[in-house]
Amino acid sequence: MNTDHDLIHDLAQMADGTDRMAALRTRLAVAADRDGILDVAYRIVDSPVGPLLVAATDQGLVRVAYANEGHDAVLQQLADKISPRILHAPTRLDTVARELDEYFAGIRRTFDIALDWRLSAGFRSTVLHRLPEIAYGHTASYAAVAQLAGNPKAVRAVGTACATNPLPVVVPCHRVVRSDGAMGGYLGGVEAKRVLLDLESAA
Repeated sequence: MNTDHDLIHDLAQMADGTDRMAALRTRLAVAADRDGILDVAYRIVDSPVGPLLVAATDQGLVRVAYANEGHDAVLQQLADKISPRILHAPTRLDTVARELDEYFAGIRRTFDIALDWRLSAGFRSTVLHRLPEIAYGHTASYAAVAQLAGNPKAVRAVGTACATNPLPVVVPCHRVVRSDGAMGGYLGGVEAKRVLLDLESAA
């Protein structure tokens, strides 16, 4: 029969094992980075819109994913589309995490981090590259963005580009709304879109 002392001992061993695993993962990530075999680094960042998976290559931030997208599924997609050499390497994304924290604290209005755009192409990429032109605290309609992207009739395509944006929050598809002023859909969910717009409006 286990005593309280035995239980405490078992819990301490489990915690120690968790710490050792974390240290091992850190050493593995450092070694992989040093040896040039780490193609995609990722970490999870806590935020007012839930945990965000952020991933980067040597070219820059390549993915921001909401929890409702399924983080495991996103990692598999990154493995399929970029490289299977993916590791949880938080320190590689310290700058990304800091800028996101500053944004959610209302003290950052633009992001200065390098971006890897390889997960978007064609007209979708054109749309996404124009979104940062929508100023912080402002919105633009899907129709206005279509015009900005050089194809005024491509309103539906603008919606698709926003719905498949691999870099939400950083590339501000949340600032695109319907012509009647309604928020419209959002890949992170309507509530997340409302939180982001309210944050920017308040700041």
